[in-house]
Amino acid sequence: MDISKAIAELKKKPGFTEKVGMLLVHNGVVRGTQRQSGKPVDRLEIKPDLAKIEAICQELSQRPGIFSVTAKANSGTFVPGDDVLFIIVAGDIRENVVPTLADALNRIKAEAVGKAEHLTVE
Repeated sequence: MDISKAIAELKKKPGFTEKVGMLLVHNGVVRGTQRQSGKPVDRLEIKPDLAKIEAICQELSQRPGIFSVTAKANSGTFVPGDDVLFIIVAGDIRENVVPTLADALNRIKAEAVGKAEHLTVE
């Protein structure tokens, strides 16, 4: 996902200027160390459930004050620094947008993305 292009397209949608006062973007990247142990990560395999991600986005887009929730999870094998998950939430005010982004991120990672870390062999 090209974030700038995705935002530009979102801004062209009917109702955007009337309903949106805030855009939040999440850009998840592969971390160079394992979260729990701190050991170096060589690569990360990701298998997203694209239908589930779309369903989560559609559900969260129905919340009061939310104009749009979009997400793209990349699939395949990635190395530290690679982009793996993008989420854009557009809505009226921060009290609606911030928790929606947090919920989208947490639900997508918990319900719709499988991953396997491969540690660096020392």
